Amino acid sequence: MLTAQEAADIINVSRPFLVKLLERGEIPYHNVGTHRRIRYDDLMLYKENAESAKRQAIDELVAQAQTLGMGYD
Repeated sequence: MLTAQEAADIINVSRPFLVKLLERGEIPYHNVGTHRRIRYDDLMLYKENAESAKRQAIDELVAQAQTLGMGYD
């Protein structure tokens, strides 16, 4: 189990941003007392999904640029 700071460091975001992800339910977590703990596997699944979404968005932008003849042949 990772602390919020450790998890934030692994996915290269700030701790407050990670807390927002946790509160929105994008990454599961468990409370241990007043502290949040994140499973490494859950964090890696979020990271993989986020990277996949980024790649898909870039692919769509490139396809649009090609359609518009913006020099991406």
